[in-house]
Amino acid sequence: MKNDTINMLAGIPTLDIRSFESGSESDRKQFVEQLGHAYETIGFVAIHGHGISESLIDSLYAESRAFFELPQAIKRQHARPETNNQRGFVSMGVEHAKGSDAADLKEFWQVGQPDPPANGDPVHFPSNQRVAELPAFQSTAVDAFRALETLGQTVLRAIAIHLGVEEDYFHNWVAGGNSILRAIHYPPILSAPSSAVRAGQHEDINLITLLVGASAAGLEVLRHDQTWTPVTALPEHIVVNVGDMLQRLTNHRLKSTTHRVVNPPQSEWSNPRFSMPFFCHPRPDMKLDAMPHLLVSGETPKEGPITAGEYLEQRLREIGLAQGK
Repeated sequence: MKNDTINMLAGIPTLDIRSFESGSESDRKQFVEQLGHAYETIGFVAIHGHGISESLIDSLYAESRAFFELPQAIKRQHARPETNNQRGFVSMGVEHAKGSDAADLKEFWQVGQPDPPANGDPVHFPSNQRVAELPAFQSTAVDAFRALETLGQTVLRAIAIHLGVEEDYFHNWVAGGNSILRAIHYPPILSAPSSAVRAGQHEDINLITLLVGASAAGLEVLRHDQTWTPVTALPEHIVVNVGDMLQRLTNHRLKSTTHRVVNPPQSEWSNPRFSMPFFCHPRPDMKLDAMPHLLVSGETPKEGPITAGEYLEQRLREIGLAQGK
């Protein structure tokens, strides 16, 4: 199997994950090299050949759209602020990019780990919220969660090889980890926004993010030359990018790239946008200290020691989802 080197439509490197899962040793080596190079430069790739069924993704979009079409009063009944807004419904005006006072132009629904560890603290693993009005919503979201978690594990196996550690290095941290599936609705824009875009420029918090193709364009990635590149992945692609946790762990060898979701041209303001990112998190007690073997002799880590749980809580406060100091 041969990987594409660059897909100009996507604007980012495009890789066939079957080369890693079932290809020859040469195929696997090439996949790891190309993935590693992409993550050390732009921080984004588009993955195809992943095997997640189109019907499952279509069902997730249909159920999500039906939820967001419910009356606002009903949606708000499903808010769970006591979970740091990590479960259930989060309304417009709550989340904002780190360092920005302008709230993103979006509302969303969050589903967490359906298979938490036996000794998992409910503070980190609260129960998921069910929607009586849409009986199939939760089961569809959980099926998608498990499929994306499995794909994320595969990508992390390739990343581990690139980093020079055991292939299953991330397995015990991510299996049953604190991952989140988020269904996002960017409503139609009714008047000229004063300062906000659909999602302000930011970096993701987690290890890696898997983004199921959005219903409309808008995602842009900030390249090293400080220019923004639109990412328009094909429907069969899943965009996978590095998050801040993996950047910390690798002492910034792998790049957590700044990205945003811009507003469409005014002629398209009436069109809503839907997006389904899966944020792959480890268990809260994983240490994010820089891997010693990635430090040059005598080099000081770029960031201090912290656990994944501590870092997540810190970042959730910075973007308005968690309360407290």
